[in-house]
Amino acid sequence: MFTNTLKNILLPAAALAVTTTIAQAQTVKEPVVDNPEWAQPYQPYRIAGNLYYVGTYDLCAYLITTPQGHILINTGLAASDTLIKAGVEKLGFAFKDIKVLLTTQAHYDHLGAMASVKKQTGARMMVDYKDAAVLKDGGSSDYAFGGDGSSFAPVQPDRILHDKDTISLGGTTLAMLHHPGHTKGSCSYLLNVKDQHKTWRVLIANMPTIVTEKDFHHLDAYPEIAADYAYTLKSMKALRFDLWVSSHASQFDMHTKHKPGDAYNPQAFSGRKDYDERLRKLQAEYDKKVAGKKQ
Repeated sequence: MFTNTLKNILLPAAALAVTTTIAQAQTVKEPVVDNPEWAQPYQPYRIAGNLYYVGTYDLCAYLITTPQGHILINTGLAASDTLIKAGVEKLGFAFKDIKVLLTTQAHYDHLGAMASVKKQTGARMMVDYKDAAVLKDGGSSDYAFGGDGSSFAPVQPDRILHDKDTISLGGTTLAMLHHPGHTKGSCSYLLNVKDQHKTWRVLIANMPTIVTEKDFHHLDAYPEIAADYAYTLKSMKALRFDLWVSSHASQFDMHTKHKPGDAYNPQAFSGRKDYDERLRKLQAEYDKKVAGKKQ
């Protein structure tokens, strides 16, 4: 979730809310989004090996396929379940074969359809331990945007993950990396994928953008936020990988690296230079924030 977009869309819920009712008579109010790219369909494609893209134009969702079932990371908005299902099937895989659900952060733009996908597939939901409470209450306890009810349908986690825990299915293993700040339990994933030519080390990164306008030094709901961002920035700078993608397509310039109809080309996602530049800018934003300067 991006700071500028959030500032524009997270206005008073009475003015900007789509209300739906789910089981247990709990009301979910997904904020109305003014960025059409978050809901715009996008042609699914193969990134590298058994890693595929099934998200929208900007909200990334990743399918990792295995002989024993599949892993889905993120869903996008609430209405994206049908788009993801269509994308999975267009790639030649069965939606019902999704066995594991993961997320990079507990915000509605990445978890909006997770409850629906879990219900349709029966897949197991796994989440970073610091985002478990927010997952279960649909975002109402989020330190930055909570306090006004659920912004996505609550999901009960089946497994709680801690830093460097692994998720294995059908010969593929992911390591979850605890990268807090954006949410208390934001995380990234490292995995190896293989095609007929090469084994690729892939980072699915959650970039540590700042989403609160409040002073870090006076944020009672998240007193360790400054230390968490500092930890995440340092940790992410030290990571080693061959290819990288992120939670938003715009964060890794997906649309300059891949266009619908392009041939399979894992090397397109190998830019370490742009990754480092993204982190440099985020470090500068963090430094200004902790110094008390206006961003």
